[in-house]
Amino acid sequence: MSIQTNLLNIKATLPKQVTLVAVSKTKPVSDLMEAYEAGQRIFGENKIQEMTEKWEQMPKDIQWHMIGHVQTNKVKFMAPFVSLIHGVDSLKLLQEINKQAKKNNRTIDCLLQIYIAEEETKFGLDEEELTSLLTSNEFQELKNIQIVGLMGMATFTANKDQIKKEFLHLKSIFDTNKNLKSEICNLNTLSMGMSSDYQLAIECGSTMVRIGSSIFGGR
Repeated sequence: MSIQTNLLNIKATLPKQVTLVAVSKTKPVSDLMEAYEAGQRIFGENKIQEMTEKWEQMPKDIQWHMIGHVQTNKVKFMAPFVSLIHGVDSLKLLQEINKQAKKNNRTIDCLLQIYIAEEETKFGLDEEELTSLLTSNEFQELKNIQIVGLMGMATFTANKDQIKKEFLHLKSIFDTNKNLKSEICNLNTLSMGMSSDYQLAIECGSTMVRIGSSIFGGR
């Protein structure tokens, strides 16, 4: 099936309140443009250099989401244009994003990554680290970022019960912390779910799903 058909089929199954991020990493601009022509305006990339090259070539009404693990020394390259940074997992990284956002005279939206999986390879904050970050003085000093939500990745497993348990755990952390509103923090986005498990994620309360292979085909 074509990229456009895949995309429209998926969009038809998504509830109104769920945002679709088309994960376009490693895919050529021609593939992204097919999705663009079908109405997709949010694309997720995991390498800053690749995302920057695509941003330069593609229409400027696209929102670019950085969904990969971010190295602090690379933040400056995407600071002029990135719409949302998904995997923020430290105060140090937030401070760098804030610094580069200020240089570009803008505010950058971020999601804090929460560690919910039973795998050593995943990044993220635990509940205590999240609370101490959100309530710290250093955090409140950052004026050029906006924490708009949380994200997390479930364990890579065929065990749906385990995945569901992890998604519900993240939803409960989200619900616990969404009242901690401040000038730079207003949690309204819960990003969880990918091609293999997004329907389950939506059942568990996800408001943003990251879907790649189901739209563009395998890598």
